[in-house]
Amino acid sequence: MKTLLKRFVLLLGLMTCVSANFSLPASADSTADLLLSLKCQSEYTVNVWKRHNSGELLYRGTGPLGNLSLGKGTGENTGEAQVYKFKNSDYEYQALGGKGEHQKQGTLEVYENGRSIFSQTCTPQ
Repeated sequence: MKTLLKRFVLLLGLMTCVSANFSLPASADSTADLLLSLKCQSEYTVNVWKRHNSGELLYRGTGPLGNLSLGKGTGENTGEAQVYKFKNSDYEYQALGGKGEHQKQGTLEVYENGRSIFSQTCTPQ
């Protein structure tokens, strides 16, 4: 459990550094539609947007330990969930929003070099 907490703190610290380089607002954008909004247990909020003219998927994460903004995401419908994936160096962020019977469920997952390092249950907003 301690290792998971350390990784989470390290991850949010990394996200804070990255957000300094990619500082895009996590607020409403008149050029994009909000596809998914998740409120996670760690007081971290994830929003996935889709730009009107280009169709580009955007990730905006905000929390008490920092913010993260990523672009060029991909989306996939698995039947039970809509999965949005965003790459940042060795890290991949996945925001999952449930569908049908699972629509009140969401998950934020983080992978480093393809290995899961963080997973947290979230509530769709």
